[in-house]
Amino acid sequence: MYFTAKGPDKLNSAQVYLIGAGPGDPGLLTLRGAACLEAADVVLYDGLSNAALLSHAPAAEHICVGKHGRSRIWTQDEIIEEMLRHVRAGRIVARLKGGDPAVFARTAEEAEALRDAGIRFEIIPGITAALAASSYAGIPVTHRKLASAVALVTGHEEPGKPKSALDWEALARFPGTLVIYMGVTTVKTWTQALLDAGKPADTPAAILRRCSLPDQQSLHCRLDEVVGHLTPASKFRPPVIVILGPVTQLAATFGWFDLRPLFGQRVLVCRPQQQAEELAEPLRSRGAEVLLQPAIEIAPPADWAPLDEAIGQLTSGETLVFASRNGVEYFFDRLTTLGKDARRLAGVRVAAVGSRTAEALGRRGVRADVVPERFDAEGLAEVLAGRAAGRRFWLIRASRGRDTLDTLLADAGGEVRRVVAYQNRDVAEADPQLAARLTAGEVDWIAVTSSAIADSLVRLFGDSLRNAKLASISPTTTATLARHGLEASVEAQPYTMQALVDAITEFQQSQSQNSDPS
Repeated sequence: MYFTAKGPDKLNSAQVYLIGAGPGDPGLLTLRGAACLEAADVVLYDGLSNAALLSHAPAAEHICVGKHGRSRIWTQDEIIEEMLRHVRAGRIVARLKGGDPAVFARTAEEAEALRDAGIRFEIIPGITAALAASSYAGIPVTHRKLASAVALVTGHEEPGKPKSALDWEALARFPGTLVIYMGVTTVKTWTQALLDAGKPADTPAAILRRCSLPDQQSLHCRLDEVVGHLTPASKFRPPVIVILGPVTQLAATFGWFDLRPLFGQRVLVCRPQQQAEELAEPLRSRGAEVLLQPAIEIAPPADWAPLDEAIGQLTSGETLVFASRNGVEYFFDRLTTLGKDARRLAGVRVAAVGSRTAEALGRRGVRADVVPERFDAEGLAEVLAGRAAGRRFWLIRASRGRDTLDTLLADAGGEVRRVVAYQNRDVAEADPQLAARLTAGEVDWIAVTSSAIADSLVRLFGDSLRNAKLASISPTTTATLARHGLEASVEAQPYTMQALVDAITEFQQSQSQNSDPS
């Protein structure tokens, strides 16, 4: 399908893509938008675009054109000139704009400049903030009985206009829902205009901030109370959408976003970068704000020779043991590099430490012969030990880690050959901003998914770890934390990422029930 194509020629040969970034949640970007980002050489993005979307353009140059409170906001002329400069240098440009490019995003000015310069462009729609805010707040902007029309209104018209182009009297009589964009700094002006034009003071209002993001806020009041909630602007900083009309009262019935079990919880995920999403995504789906800080990193071995020798010496009747999914990936990638495939394992018994490691083997066309019920080294050793005497075991593992499995198999009479398939090493430094948040107590949970990660976290954050609750993947990891004087609030059972998410969720739900005065 076209939206998975790579390269500008397979899209439509446009030189500039004006892409709607959606309201905030990076998962709300369209497939077409993602494909066009991938085709870009340069991405110009504004402060309303989630920077996580830049992952769709990893090889492109990323240029921020300004973010409120963080950096200078570029003028429209500067943005246009920057686009033209890159196009003239032969680059494909993606202009990433919050919400939908056609709704209060000044896309017409950019498109006009590109047209006048003879530059081909494409406009890719995005989910506009008004519709996203209403859906994420449980407010249907239209309703058969309450509102059959919607008006999108800017609260911030172009400076220098001799008078407002908005007919406030008509808007006050509008028989539907009003949605006010960019109305924080001008709230006194537009609310008074509506009241002066006859809009009832008790008109229900919903003030929505950072819709679709984990820290989304919503506040319900009357029209004549909106000023008090938005003034000064520091009370409810932009981006803010205000919805006016009786449909806002339906949020009590249809609200869902802030009812998810982990809403409002900040969870620090410390897995290696390429593996973090397996844990991060289910946490997000339950409402958590996920902070990413790898504590360890995974890399190829310093020397491939031991693994190459193991692949060459494997003999029918021997047992190949995988202690992790990383071992599976590096082993089979190396097998391919050597011009071999899964047939090399014919007659070899294959063991996996857990179900996810077994799944990784399955994706490589190999079914594990042995998977313990308890997903740890002790559980696997217990299964293998009964037939260990006189047998050879090839243990595919990291450059460091516990020697439990090796020792237990050797004690049972097995011949164990340890083979390093990848390096497991500590990350040198933590993100200073994240470290500051942890020190300030702004992190609720830290997910600790291995003993190596536990050790590295202590080195990175020290006593600051006591400012958050710790969620442990297994008894072994819990014991490692205890060795550092740290206590795990929850422990996964079984020892899987999904069970870890479940444990955090159950803890939070029990806390909520205990604090419920009813």
